[in-house]
Amino acid sequence: MGAVPVRRHQDVRWLPDARRVITKPFLPGEEVFPDGRSRIEVVVRRILAMAEGQVATTLRQTLEGFEYRHRDLDAMLLANLALVADRVELPEKMSEARKRLIGAYFTHEYSIEAAALGNPSMVVGPDQSGLRADEIRFVMSLRAIGEGHISSIEFRTGVVGPGANITLDQPSRFASTGARGSAVYDRAFFETKLRDLGALNELALQVLADVDPHFTLTDLEERLRSLIEELPNSESPGIEDSVALETSHVLHWLASSNYHVEFEPSGNISERVIFPGGPTESRGMEDVRLVRFVHDDGRVVYYGSYTAFDGHQILPQLLETTDFVTFRVATLGGACAQNKGIALFPRKLNGHFVALGRHDNVNNFLMTSPDVRVWRETEIIQEPERPWELTQLGNCGSPIETDAGWLVITHGVGPFRRYTLGALLLDLDDPSKVIGHLKEPLLEPTANEREGYVPNVVYSCGSMLHGHDLVLPFGFADVGASVATIDLRDLLGQLTSG
Repeated sequence: MGAVPVRRHQDVRWLPDARRVITKPFLPGEEVFPDGRSRIEVVVRRILAMAEGQVATTLRQTLEGFEYRHRDLDAMLLANLALVADRVELPEKMSEARKRLIGAYFTHEYSIEAAALGNPSMVVGPDQSGLRADEIRFVMSLRAIGEGHISSIEFRTGVVGPGANITLDQPSRFASTGARGSAVYDRAFFETKLRDLGALNELALQVLADVDPHFTLTDLEERLRSLIEELPNSESPGIEDSVALETSHVLHWLASSNYHVEFEPSGNISERVIFPGGPTESRGMEDVRLVRFVHDDGRVVYYGSYTAFDGHQILPQLLETTDFVTFRVATLGGACAQNKGIALFPRKLNGHFVALGRHDNVNNFLMTSPDVRVWRETEIIQEPERPWELTQLGNCGSPIETDAGWLVITHGVGPFRRYTLGALLLDLDDPSKVIGHLKEPLLEPTANEREGYVPNVVYSCGSMLHGHDLVLPFGFADVGASVATIDLRDLLGQLTSG
């Protein structure tokens, strides 16, 4: 049989827009000048020395240049003023204009998608109000790449209508990173993750033994502080100060990698940017694989597994939300929580969470677990065998349930590191069994998709069904993203034809 017919929607494209910016604290290097002052202190003293009229003029000119680019610039300036106040002593009495000007000098803009916008994942959105019966509103995640190749997570929305016609919602000109807060931590998970890291030593066990089964960052810090203060008089001379410091660092590192982010519920979803916040993701949050997960009791939760990168190693992490307003971010544990490309099935099978993974960076694996955040059991289900996937392969998002089996879009890497998309069909009751495998690629980079930051690549992180149509969003050349639609009957026909 020939290739599966694919319809590319050339008019549906997401491309990077350098005008979409967020604000970040700008705290210059902490070098110390000969008189003992830090660089931050020097800048603050210069601002404090300005005449009040000059302060007012400089602030007015600054606001004229930046206020229209941010929804609540005043709050951002005051927040960064507070960061400065934590580092240097400020006068108790200052004019409101001077306070905001200090905040402005220690603020900078970051263009979140100046380099690329791609690797999309699409799910049926939580709000389907106001639509006809033959329409579906989707939420799409995108990997945005900015200065320094730092990746963050953005969102877009739109509607898929009859005939697989796609209408995009206009994105907001504003962008916000929301309010970040500490999570409530689970002691058993902390022990599991520390064991995975080889960091579950005597001191860590002592700390965790004295906190509640569910504890906060404040609880952890108080116990660490009191325990380290006791060390010089401890009856455990085998615990060295260096071990105590390293254990404290690892516990803080793990706690900081688990947090939540909350956005204004009234804002446009396209304004919400999840920017790296924990140490595990300090150099980027890559390739979210969203899934609309239905629990056994009917409760719907959106999970998004993604790759965290700190500049040296990659780790899988998990987003969790019910409304795309509040997000929980958590690390994943277990021997199989390795490498890139974990994709959850949309429901439990036989009482267990099930996921696809690629923890050896080459093959596709099936993983099962009673806990969505801890993965230990795995088996290989696919190895490279087609010419276009011989280097390595992986999944392109969560499996899609069909009457014929679990449909899995895959990616393969062939000659010249060329990425193409394929497809598998897994048994509905036993997804470790592959019952269909496309002989030819489903999607290959065309002439107008191969040139870019990373040439010769098409890639997807998650598709969805609309009637008999598979709606397959894909990134191209690490530049932008588009959508293809495929008749599900044609695709399943090829996968089941033997």
